[in-house]
Amino acid sequence: MTPSSKTPPPSSARLFSDSRDPAPPAGVHTANIDGASRGNPGPASYAVILRDPSGKIILEFAKKLGRDTNNVAEYYALLAALDYASSHGISSLRIRSDSELLVRQMQGRYKVKSPDLKPLHERATKLIRQFSYCVFEHVPREMNREADALANRALDEASPVKNEAKSTTHSLGSSSSPPHPARHSIRRIRSRFTKGAFVPTDPVDLPEGTEVFLDVNLDHPK
Repeated sequence: MTPSSKTPPPSSARLFSDSRDPAPPAGVHTANIDGASRGNPGPASYAVILRDPSGKIILEFAKKLGRDTNNVAEYYALLAALDYASSHGISSLRIRSDSELLVRQMQGRYKVKSPDLKPLHERATKLIRQFSYCVFEHVPREMNREADALANRALDEASPVKNEAKSTTHSLGSSSSPPHPARHSIRRIRSRFTKGAFVPTDPVDLPEGTEVFLDVNLDHPK
């Protein structure tokens, strides 16, 4: 992987290429994120460990995703961290990940070529505009062991793993609900437009009444 030309960061949040900013604002929260996939693609999960400015853990959250790649799982972890922080009044956030791909893509140093990652990257880019300060830091795997262990624990358990510090909830906002990145879940299902309707050509096992959005490629119809 070689870095491409830089693209401009979102206008409102401050993005940095590494963590060595000489004067970060006060009150920066830190989120360690990780994604896991056994098989790549295979059974996947993600984890978020969020700390307040003093270093105290205020949230541990992990969840299964189904069958996906490690890179997709990493992005779901990022979306969960951003969702939770933005809904709990956190305006300054440091994201730490051992995924160089995710970090460099969010910094604008790598292009996002994967069709599976593009919509996730776009969603994350929109979310960080809600922050006054957001920095992405690539860390070695050994510095992200807690998030890695939590993601793997989620793969082994039937229900999501969640531990939210009650003593800090009041200072973060009125909502105490966990992040719900499932609402951003994206699956690509091939369809054929026939007699005025889109007919799936791939197997579909969605629950009855599931709302879906269609991105139609008109450049190369089949």
